[in-house]
Amino acid sequence: MTTESDPAYPAHWEADVVLRDGGTARIRPITTEDAARLVSFYEQVSDESKYYRFFAPYPRLSDRDVRRFTHHDYVDRVGLAATIGGEFIGTVRYDRIGADGRSATGPSDEAEVAFLVQDAHQGRGVASALLEHIGAVARERGIRRFAAEVLPANTKMIKVFTDAGYEQKRSFEDGSVHLTLGLEPTAESLAVQRAREQRAEARSVQRLLTPGSVVVVGVSRSGAGVGAAALRNLRDSGFHGHLYAVNEAVTRDLIDGVRAYRTVGAIAAPVDLAVIAVPADRVPEAVAACGDHGVQGLVVLSAGYGESGPAGLARQRELVRQVRSYGMRLIGPNAFGVINTAPEVELNASLTPAPMPMRGRIGLFTQSGAIGIALLSALLRRGEGLSSFVSAGNRADVSGNDILQYWYEDDTTDVALLYLETLGNPRKFTRLARRTAAEKPVVVVRGGRHTPAGHVVPGTRLPDATVSALLRQAGVIRVDTVTELVDVGLLLAAQPLPAGPRIAILGNSESLGVLTYDACLAQGLRPLPPLDLTTAASPADFRTALAAALASDDCDAVIVTAIPWVSERAPADDLAGALRAAVAEVPGKPVAVVHVELGELVEALSAVRGAARPSAPAAPRQEPAAGPFGHPAGPADAGELPAGTRIPAYPAGERAVKAVAEAVRYGQWRRGLADSGSVPGYEDIDEAGAAGQLAGLLAGTAPGTVLTLGEWEARELLGRYGIRVLTTLPAPSADAAVRAAAILGYPVALKTTAPHLRHRADLGGVRLDLTGEAELRRSYEELTEALGKPAELQPVVQAMVPRGVDTVVRSVIDPGAGAVLSFGLAGVPSELLGDTAHRLVPATDRDVATLIRSIRAAPLLFGWRGSAPVDTPALEELLLRLSRLVDDHPEVVGVSLEPVVVAAEGLSVLSAAVRVAHPPARGDLGPRTLPSY
Repeated sequence: MTTESDPAYPAHWEADVVLRDGGTARIRPITTEDAARLVSFYEQVSDESKYYRFFAPYPRLSDRDVRRFTHHDYVDRVGLAATIGGEFIGTVRYDRIGADGRSATGPSDEAEVAFLVQDAHQGRGVASALLEHIGAVARERGIRRFAAEVLPANTKMIKVFTDAGYEQKRSFEDGSVHLTLGLEPTAESLAVQRAREQRAEARSVQRLLTPGSVVVVGVSRSGAGVGAAALRNLRDSGFHGHLYAVNEAVTRDLIDGVRAYRTVGAIAAPVDLAVIAVPADRVPEAVAACGDHGVQGLVVLSAGYGESGPAGLARQRELVRQVRSYGMRLIGPNAFGVINTAPEVELNASLTPAPMPMRGRIGLFTQSGAIGIALLSALLRRGEGLSSFVSAGNRADVSGNDILQYWYEDDTTDVALLYLETLGNPRKFTRLARRTAAEKPVVVVRGGRHTPAGHVVPGTRLPDATVSALLRQAGVIRVDTVTELVDVGLLLAAQPLPAGPRIAILGNSESLGVLTYDACLAQGLRPLPPLDLTTAASPADFRTALAAALASDDCDAVIVTAIPWVSERAPADDLAGALRAAVAEVPGKPVAVVHVELGELVEALSAVRGAARPSAPAAPRQEPAAGPFGHPAGPADAGELPAGTRIPAYPAGERAVKAVAEAVRYGQWRRGLADSGSVPGYEDIDEAGAAGQLAGLLAGTAPGTVLTLGEWEARELLGRYGIRVLTTLPAPSADAAVRAAAILGYPVALKTTAPHLRHRADLGGVRLDLTGEAELRRSYEELTEALGKPAELQPVVQAMVPRGVDTVVRSVIDPGAGAVLSFGLAGVPSELLGDTAHRLVPATDRDVATLIRSIRAAPLLFGWRGSAPVDTPALEELLLRLSRLVDDHPEVVGVSLEPVVVAAEGLSVLSAAVRVAHPPARGDLGPRTLPSY
């Protein structure tokens, strides 16, 4: 008898999943305690579905059936259930079978599988989610194939199998369809899984941002407090749906003009979203009331959770479990709220101070309410609006990954801005960001280097510089401050991407132009000599000069500098209008403006003046009066002018140049997507041999044990992937050194391998180009006299290799990011400066080509100061082979090749260290699941 408290119960199979419609369900093993749940579930299934499951009328389960379907050994017989609110909505079961189709035990690697989903929940993707999870369980138990018998009329279940992406065979026998599915993940099954993940997670966020009805739980009758503030913002934003307030002591029908109730259950209509603003100890009661009423999602503003210490963290974990048990999703706790400016929604379920953000094309996600206020205010001051805003607080459930899934397919969002304090799972984030960045820019600022209180998502051990490199590989624009986040976002939202790094600079201040020119050089751009229009320049002069620069084939972007005119009266013409006219006349290139004390110009260029925000439907719309720069002074959308004619303005040249430079680099990355490269195949790779060697090495070792391979074991494993490590012979004595040299052939190198001297030629532990026995013995004597006894130094002898550039190639497995490939030059200066580049595995040929060129010391590889260029194609091949090794065999958790001497022709790997362990979990290859903390 197995229960959830039994040690044999496989608790790691439990998982929360997002279904096709955006709701959630919990998948867990079925236990002997589930008999009543199973009977209740079966009673709610239609006769037709029962017939499809058992191929005959089967109105009820017998006691024997119930026992069979609730008693499992979790090896040869496994049952999983999808549950909502603790009740079954779907089940799946497998029974291991032999070649004769009868029940069997290991080593048989085939099992018969069958599903049953409650009719009310069919079409939500329950069976597809169950198939992913039962498949993962089966692989864990040594099962490689599923067999299924399905009636031809059961087209829905046939589609579940055929759409899964697994290798399959199909035949028609004895009136039923016989399906056989291979369970090893394929490129197609992974693509199907990720597409389902994207649709489900995007839909779950869409339900939170586009509710048809909202209730605020915890609204004070006095009008004070968080709940009352959220209710006023919802009311004043002009929300198009139904709005309700809940206060358990309410004595009147209305609070602040909104219909009020004592409980959520008293509302005689469906509720899509609940904003909870009660003390933390009362939140569970509110969640239960919302769940019982069928609410789809929650925004929990209440504090007192993970940010408050261990007790709060435990309360937060229980909150997530409770919310998901009802099939809901959660923003928060300790959240600041959500905003959706879409004209058909106009939702402000947040604590954002008035005025509500304008309607625009930027999506904004933050983990901090304070940073959210700062960013919203900055965008408002700069005349930019939002499509949507989510401030997730402790992000115990909905995270930046979910929001990226939504923005990817959201037509109203052109630019994604994220303030993140932790990345959580860099592997998934970079995967989602790369796909999104291929369609629209993703700009990220990380607010901390360590996990703050309340954010219980597991982090990564990778250095921050490494994470930054991986983000850039994924096309993410990584900036350092929230100011840069706004600066870059404004340019990307308003202007086209530059085609290259050539920058024209023009304006009425020579000194400001020179400063901008220097800033361009510092950012790696190619600025043209600044064009000084002099302080006497009129708006017409600016228009002529800007139009000429935009029309020139010699530049890819233009930065305009402007200072106040040295005149008692303003120029007759409108400068903002002149600049916009030039952009409209010659479109296609980005323009940024650097100004000094010209605040009205900033507003005019952004096409807004005054309180420009979505207005409530009841508010009368007046014809706006003209402002001093020719722009309407009344309410308007930030996207009122055509794209490209809203020109971002910056108070410093460095800020404008930084924004342009990031746009240039992002544009280069986007253009490179057309040739993202490929992972080449090498005929001499012995993948099966490597797998067998690793299995033998790890046989009998406990999970979590990391083995460092001996020299010959490492050489053998690397050799199976075409990575040849130079032979090294031990030299415990001078005579042994001479014998080793005789085997290898002169000239030779004599080295110490003691840990404190390894790779430290600067300490004198290496003697090169020893051409004979006498020279070798003399060097051996000098080495031992200077540095210590042979037993301490552990000397070795190697054959000399052609001279070249010493490099270091490494790969390491990070629990969050997965396998990472690293490259740099060998030596103390590179280590001291952190001059190392990184790429995610598997790396393509294009990835490794850019990898070796991205370090600051890369010129040394390409003939710096007249030296001979080295064999970079050989170096790229080595990186690709190592990438293949660690990608094919997750047991390889660390490889260090140091040094790798890259000569004019060929290269030599002088030393290798390899660490192996039982494969770590690969969440991106497993079934879809929400994080559990």
